[in-house]
Amino acid sequence: MRLDCEHERWIELDPSTTALACIDFQTDFIVAGGMAASRGLPFERLAAALPAAQRVLAAARAAGLFVFHTREAYDSDLSDLNAFRREHDPIIGAPGPLGRFLVRGEAGTEIVPSMAPRAGEPVIDKAGFNAFFHTTLDLVLRTRGIRTLLFIGYTTQCCVSSTLRAAVDHGYACVLLHDCCAAFDPADHEASVRVMYAENHNFGWVSDAARVERTLAAVHQG
Repeated sequence: MRLDCEHERWIELDPSTTALACIDFQTDFIVAGGMAASRGLPFERLAAALPAAQRVLAAARAAGLFVFHTREAYDSDLSDLNAFRREHDPIIGAPGPLGRFLVRGEAGTEIVPSMAPRAGEPVIDKAGFNAFFHTTLDLVLRTRGIRTLLFIGYTTQCCVSSTLRAAVDHGYACVLLHDCCAAFDPADHEASVRVMYAENHNFGWVSDAARVERTLAAVHQG
């Protein structure tokens, strides 16, 4: 199947070897009572991408694509938090309205209900930005013969881009769905999307929810 992309590009997708990567749709980032809101961050900018992300998730499931989810989540004693983040990001593990920020088992660290995993959809907990770092993600994907990844999630310039770049280094073809991702600062989002085009699309392709829905609908109907 052919997925149309930005800049008059396109990519051939095989549903059996394509996966949807749902990156860090965590409650603390996108609800009024969450940690992002308590820090004064414009969480509404992230929440605005949810409707498009939900549509793509539904389309991927209907077409039989492999779906996986990630969470930035640390042990309760923060023993897996690296020294740099420990020194420069003291918010990790601090108490918030929905529990300790980014700690496993806390309500705010869980995936928002509208994007919640279904049975059989792995959840990859990562102690950092990149979902391949010290996780089983590459093994999970290779075991299923996955070669192409569609990326949605938060935030575009951080965990989405970090995981996408690692995926490229692991040999996966990557497509960023720009309206299914977001950042607290729109300039960060736009810069991350623009980098995808750099040096003749060095990191892959950019598409959107509507194009993916049309493409996957043809698979589902067929």
